[in-house]
Amino acid sequence: MTNRVRVAVNGYGVIGKRVADAVVAQDDMELVGVADVTFDYRLRVAAERGFAIHASTSDRRPAMEAAGIPVVGTLDELLGHADVVVDCTPKKIGAANKPVYERAGVRAIFQGGEKHELAGLSFVAQVNYAAALERRFARVVSCNTTALCRVLHPLHSRGWIKRARAVLLRRGTDPWESHENGMINSVKPETKVPSHQGPDAQTVIEGLDIVTMAGAGPFNLSHIHFAMVETTRPVELDELRQALRDEPRIAFVRADQGLVALNSVIELMRDLRRPRGDLWEVAVWEDALASDGREVYLAFQVHNEAITIPESVDAIRALTGIERDGAASIAKTDAALGVVKTFLPATAGRAR
Repeated sequence: MTNRVRVAVNGYGVIGKRVADAVVAQDDMELVGVADVTFDYRLRVAAERGFAIHASTSDRRPAMEAAGIPVVGTLDELLGHADVVVDCTPKKIGAANKPVYERAGVRAIFQGGEKHELAGLSFVAQVNYAAALERRFARVVSCNTTALCRVLHPLHSRGWIKRARAVLLRRGTDPWESHENGMINSVKPETKVPSHQGPDAQTVIEGLDIVTMAGAGPFNLSHIHFAMVETTRPVELDELRQALRDEPRIAFVRADQGLVALNSVIELMRDLRRPRGDLWEVAVWEDALASDGREVYLAFQVHNEAITIPESVDAIRALTGIERDGAASIAKTDAALGVVKTFLPATAGRAR
């Protein structure tokens, strides 16, 4: 394919490095380079991968070069070669970078750490892909908001949701920095109700009635959600199961197959030889689904390091307009990354 979209990634941390790899996997995109301000092992991996490395700020370039990083240019120079930039910098840095992208005349995708107002559109591919077509800016919402939107959208689109409530237990620290600030033998509740994920989901799913509560616990292998959805009519378990099956990027796991906790699901991803053990899907415990005629109940796992990566790829297509059909983009992204609906298809449906 000759007319590939040229993509820059600014910020090569936990999200940026995954976005870069995902872009490389697409046949309609070209990664023109990455930018950062550090010279730790992650950027050295970018050099091993052969990525063109740029300094996000010119004042950091001398230190990067002195540390042996093969810097080929500045962020401004990188943007000069790009059609779109995916900003994966830490929270609030993206907002400061927006004027830089405006001056460069490139489209920009921000992450969920930035405010909705920065881009004016909060994006989850299966919910509002069409709204992002050929926009200048979009914001891929956070890992937890992405999961809530994926799981609640099939219920909301069928008119089933009267009111949704969700309790989120977030990892206490990210794995790569657990040596610095790991939480041990404690759970820390957030005192603000609703937590920010509920109002954030409402920027994606219009008219969604949701309240969220959140806290953090002493674990670092993703988050877990417990959702209680009051329905507009009795929803049978088979209906609920089918609605979730019909939605992209949701995959069932079962406790009765040994997938009893966050760590066992991540171990499954490792056994399946997923890059970095990534779980791009929302893993919903099928044998924990419940309905009492008034409400339905769900428990699901959210891998904070990986879940938003497919959304960033779809956002690139939407903003540049190279694929106008959201379902087609989702299918293309999922095929390239290996996103599935069933983790263990060889034995699916064989239980008696």
